[in-house]
Amino acid sequence: MTKIVEVKGIKIGGGNPIAVIAGPCVVENYEITYQTAKRAKEITTELGMPFIFKSSYKKANRTSLKGFSTIGEKLALEILAQIRKELDIPVLTDIHSEPEAEMAAEYVDVLQIPAFLCRQTELLIAAGRTGKAVNIKKGQFMAPEDMKYAAEKVASTGNEKILLTERGTTFGYHNLVVDMRSIPIMRSTGYPVVIDATHSLQLPSVGEKSGGRPEFIFHIARAAVAVGVDAIFLETHPEPSKALSDSASQLKLDFLYELLYQVKQIDELVKKFDEFTINQDVR
Repeated sequence: MTKIVEVKGIKIGGGNPIAVIAGPCVVENYEITYQTAKRAKEITTELGMPFIFKSSYKKANRTSLKGFSTIGEKLALEILAQIRKELDIPVLTDIHSEPEAEMAAEYVDVLQIPAFLCRQTELLIAAGRTGKAVNIKKGQFMAPEDMKYAAEKVASTGNEKILLTERGTTFGYHNLVVDMRSIPIMRSTGYPVVIDATHSLQLPSVGEKSGGRPEFIFHIARAAVAVGVDAIFLETHPEPSKALSDSASQLKLDFLYELLYQVKQIDELVKKFDEFTINQDVR
C-alpha cells in the first residue's frame, strides 16, 4: 500500500479511488483553459472521480526555437490562479528552475518536474521546500527503480507529498514504449504512481516538433489502470489539431468522458483484489 498524498482534500494513493490529472498542455489563453477545466470538472464530478486540473504556464523544453513556449509567465500563472478560484479546483503546473518553484507555488497546488529534469537535485529540493505536492515525471532515460533517488531528494526537505509518473521510455529514435512493470516497481518506493497516457504516446522530435499516436491513449490508460496506478494524467484540448503545443498527442476533449468512464470501471475492479494477492512473491 502506498502513502496517501493529499491535495486540497483529494487523497491519492493508499487504496483511494483513482484520481484524474487533466488539462491542456499549455496555457494558450483564458477561454480555452477555462473551457477545458470546466468541462473536465463536470465530467469528473458526474463520475465521482477526484480531479486536479493541469496546464503548463511555460514550456521550456521545445524541439526547435519555433516551438510555442508561453503567453507570458505571470499572465499564464494568473489565469491558472483565477480558474483555480472560480472553479474551486486544485491546479498542477510544470517548473523548470529553482526560482520558478517559489514563484509558481504562489499560484498552484502541485508542482511538476518535467521528465528531462527529474535528476536535477537543486530543482527537486527547491520544489520540496515549497511544501506543495510534487509530481516527478520519470525521465525517458531512467530505470523505474532509480526514481526512488529523485523522491529522496524531495523528501530530504521534510516534504513527502510526492507522486511519481510513468511517461514512457526511449525506444530507439523518435519513439517511446511503456513498460507496465515500471508501475509496481515505482509503487514499491511507497509513493503513489501516475500514468501519463498522452506523453507516453509521443514520437519525440519528429522534424521541428514531436509527433504522437493518440489512437492508443485508451489502450495505454486502460492497461496502466489494470496494473494498479493511483492516478491518470491526460493532456486534453477542445481541438488538439489547433493546440499550440503537443497537438499530435493530446486527447480531444469530446472523448474525455468515455475514457474516464472506462478507467473508473477498471479501477473499481482492480481495487476489489487484495493488496497481498497483487504484490505477493510468486517465485
